[in-house]
Amino acid sequence: MTNKTIGIVIFILVIITGIFAFMNRNLVKDKSEALHNAEIIIKQGENETKIGFDDIKELGEVEFYATLDTSTTDPKDYKYTGVPLINILKKLEIDTENKKQLIVRGIDGYTVAFSIDEVVDEDNIYLVYKMEGKLLKSKEEGGSGPYQLIVRKDQFSQRWCKFVVEMEVR
Repeated sequence: MTNKTIGIVIFILVIITGIFAFMNRNLVKDKSEALHNAEIIIKQGENETKIGFDDIKELGEVEFYATLDTSTTDPKDYKYTGVPLINILKKLEIDTENKKQLIVRGIDGYTVAFSIDEVVDEDNIYLVYKMEGKLLKSKEEGGSGPYQLIVRKDQFSQRWCKFVVEMEVR
């Protein structure tokens, strides 16, 4: 390849990236606002609902221990406070019947999918907002919040999702 060809390819890629950034700016803005306001966007088909911290906290707050096991640290048990994810879906009257999965997205782009069977298990997936009795800090503050999704039955913490801003039932 010649330098001219490489330059043209780079120019085209920059243009394409700019177009996608322009198209997604409102989406990123909405998610950033939700994160700043400690809200989570819940989608089901064309319906979209936001739920905030005060409403979430009233849905059956639970304290439990879960083992955090990362690639850089040894496994360690921490006490978390949050609510079973299924309680949020019930509160918002989200129908899980005939649905296959729940997609959870963090503000950092991390996305994880759960089967509906995992979601309806009342002692499995929790939306947490406290660790060791303290509110989760934001990403900017070096934390994992304001919300983190914890899967208690995930032995290696691989499907946990920090900075949760959006969930979609499919």
